[in-house]
Amino acid sequence: MLIDCVNPISIQPATLNDVATLTWLGETTFIETFAHLNTEADMQQYLAENFSVNQVTQELMDGNNKFFLAFWDKKPVAYMKLRLGPHPDQPQHTHALELERIYVLKDYLEKKIGATLLQHAIVFGQNLGYQTLWLGVWEHNERAINFYKRWGFTRYGSHLFILGSDPQTDILMKKDLTTTTRL
Repeated sequence: MLIDCVNPISIQPATLNDVATLTWLGETTFIETFAHLNTEADMQQYLAENFSVNQVTQELMDGNNKFFLAFWDKKPVAYMKLRLGPHPDQPQHTHALELERIYVLKDYLEKKIGATLLQHAIVFGQNLGYQTLWLGVWEHNERAINFYKRWGFTRYGSHLFILGSDPQTDILMKKDLTTTTRL
């Protein structure tokens, strides 16, 4: 009996040809993650503003954004968005890369796809000379907060995040990339 040891996860940079896939993944994963915790009106407003074909196309064309798609056996199941440009909430006195979004379809959450994407972000940042990887995570998203803590992220502040018409608080977390071992 042969055991297939090939990793079924692959990661590829997203291009303009992937707009429909990114739009679908963005909407689907955001609904799966947050719909039960927010009003339908707030969710619909946020989705319309952030996951329209036009919006995703504009973000893909912006050189400060880098999108990556994760595939499980060639099926798109997750994505990640990194922001290379400066942001007022980033940690000060360091060359910082933002992990703006990382989402996995619910049926694939236990398959280490998020960990694979995060490792990809770390290596990507290190290869470009970034010293810090930072992010904002909703204060009520315990699953994500615990995930980032396991990866060595620490809290350094918070900021306001507007979901539709609902002001929410994001915890700001960072990870030092200069002391992280490369794989």
